[in-house]
Parts: sequence; C-alpha cells; structure tokens
Amino acid sequence: MKNILDRIRSIDAFRAVTMFLMIFVNDLDGVPHTPRWLKHAGENADALGLADTIFPAFLFIVGLAIPFAFENRLRRGDHKIPFRIFTRSFALIVIGFYHANMETYNEAIAVLPKPVWESLLTISFFFIFLDYSKVPKWRCYLYRGIGLVLLAWMSAIYKTTDPGQTWLHLTWWGILGLIGWAYLVCSLIYYYSNGVLWVQAAAWVFFLLFNLDFHFGMLDFLSGVQKYMWIAGNGAMQAFTMAGIVVSVMYMRLKQNNDVKLLWIGMILLAAILFNLGFIVRFFSGGISKAHDTPSWVFICTGISLVVYAFFAFLVDFKGKYNWVKSIEPAGTHTFTCYLVPYIFYPMYEMTNIGYPEYLSEGTGGLIKCFIFSFAMIWLTGLLGRIGVKLKI
Repeated sequence: MKNILDRIRSIDAFRAVTMFLMIFVNDLDGVPHTPRWLKHAGENADALGLADTIFPAFLFIVGLAIPFAFENRLRRGDHKIPFRIFTRSFALIVIGFYHANMETYNEAIAVLPKPVWESLLTISFFFIFLDYSKVPKWRCYLYRGIGLVLLAWMSAIYKTTDPGQTWLHLTWWGILGLIGWAYLVCSLIYYYSNGVLWVQAAAWVFFLLFNLDFHFGMLDFLSGVQKYMWIAGNGAMQAFTMAGIVVSVMYMRLKQNNDVKLLWIGMILLAAILFNLGFIVRFFSGGISKAHDTPSWVFICTGISLVVYAFFAFLVDFKGKYNWVKSIEPAGTHTFTCYLVPYIFYPMYEMTNIGYPEYLSEGTGGLIKCFIFSFAMIWLTGLLGRIGVKLKI
C-alpha cells in the first residue's frame, strides 16, 4: 500500500456512493408509489428510512477526510490551515443559508420567477467558487466579481413567504450550512489538539452526551439562542463528524504500527455498542427520528457508517478493488460540484414545462428514472471537470 497520507481511495469510494444515493433519494422524494423504506421516515414517526442514513454518512465522511487532508497540507508546509478552516466553513454556511431561503421564495411578489432566481443564484456560486488555480489572476478576479455582483442582485430582489419577514433571514442553516458548522467545530478541535486520539474521542463523547442532554430537557435554558450558537443545533452533526475523525486517526496510527487489523475489530465493536445504545435510548428520547435529531438516530446511523466504511476500507484500500466505482467517481472527487449541479438542472427543467412519461413518474418507472438521473448528474459533473469547470472551497 502507498504512504498512508496519500489519497485514501476508500473515502473517495464511500463519498461517491453516498453522493449518488443523496441525489437518488432527493429525486425520489416526490415520486409516488415507491417503497417507503427508501424515503425519509415521517416527521413524527419512530422509524428509519434509507434517506435518513445518507446525511449522517456524509458528515461521517467529512470527518474521515479531515485528518488525512490536514496531515497532507502540513507535510507540504502549508501553515494556513486555520484560515482555510474558517473560509471553507463560511462558504458552506453562506450557501446553506441561501438554500434554506430558497424554500420560502415568494414568486408571487418577486421580480423573477422562482426557477430563474434559483438557477441564477446557483450560477453565481459557480462563478465565485470555480477552481481558478490554472487561470490568470485577472480572469479569476473578473469571474468572481461577476459572481459576487450576481449574488448581490439575487439577494436584493429576494422576497419571502414567511409571515413577519420580507427578506433573507435565518430559518435553518440548510444542508451545506450544517456541514459547514460541523466542519468548523470539528476541524478546529482536530487541528489545535494536534490530532491526539484521546482528545478526538473525548470530543466525540462530549457531542453524543450533549445530544442526549438536549433530548432529556437538560438544556432547555438554551432554547432561545440555540440556533444562533456555535454548536448550530443539538450536537448531532458534530457527533457524526467527530466519529469520522476518530476512525481516521485510528486508521493512521494503526497503519503506522502495522496493526491495521485492529481497525476492523475497533470499528465493528464500536458499531455493536452504538447499535445497542441506539435501541436502548430509543424508548426514552423520542424514538428514531432524523427530523428531531434524536440520540437513537445518531447512535444507529453512526453504527451504520462504521460498518459501511469498514467494508469500503477493506475492499478498496486492502484488496485494491476500486474500478467498480469508476462510473460514479466524480461524485467522490468533485463532490461540491456534484451537489450543486442538480440546483441548475431542476430550475431549468421547471422552466421548460416538459414532463416525464407517466411510466417514469411513479412506481418502478419512477425508481428507474431516479437511478438514471443520479448517474446523469454525476456524468455531467465528470464532463464539467474534464473541461475545467469544477468547484473548490
């Protein structure tokens, strides 16, 4: 195997499959007569659907990538990691903030129809966050300037349907915003603790306990300010991310000592403990619910991520079986681009008024359409990457 600090293909493979499934379940959400277990469980249901496991897995992968990325940067002599942590987190939080406001865009009184506003907003993000490392500085400044002007214009004309509000405002942080907050907190913990394993483990346990305390009502005194706080919620997002960091630190340390077999034992044991804890607290803290970030959901989904990553690490890193994921590889290597591409497709599709054939709008045909759509978005991401259009934050 190559130097342990080289690119870890198992993380790319896990990320690619997770991104594929994220696009798939998002597209499947409005398709009738499809299996309920593939979708999000109801808001007040004590249940877990496939869609409820995807976001936790993605946060887990964010944590997996942090130690390897930071150690690679330090090896190259990059000492601007704290600056990168803050700028990257800020970018994710800002985009998430705008995406959350998409949900309440008031087309009836706004200047632009909603699909036009959404597509122009996404195009502004492309201009701002394109990878300009291989273009002249003047072109970088020009394109980013265009993106910022376009973003400012989209902001200025925004109108909301929320009562008592007229403009952009905080409703929730959006998916990318939640990722940004988790990345900010967990990256700073890892960086300023020098990656010491016991500190990462202690931070993980802290966020698990914080989430438990929140659901047992011990933190009700924070309810008035909680959504504005650094923890950005109830600790669930940070718990998923810290779990990934703990696994990667274990991976690096055990590989260096040629004891990597202990990694499988450690991950399987942790998963077994988390599954048991998840089903125990299920009866005392609101059941299994993604909608309410319950401890049971956190424990069980973390256990699922551990088992799945153990499989990917064994298959890809130690058996060298990576070619099977090549067809969706851009989702694992150009993930940010892949996430935003549907935000251009959907508005443009709405503007055409072209419908799917009835067979592809529900049931088995709907499932087939969603699979094809996921592959199409990833293929488009790969095509954009080949012509130099890829995003970087």
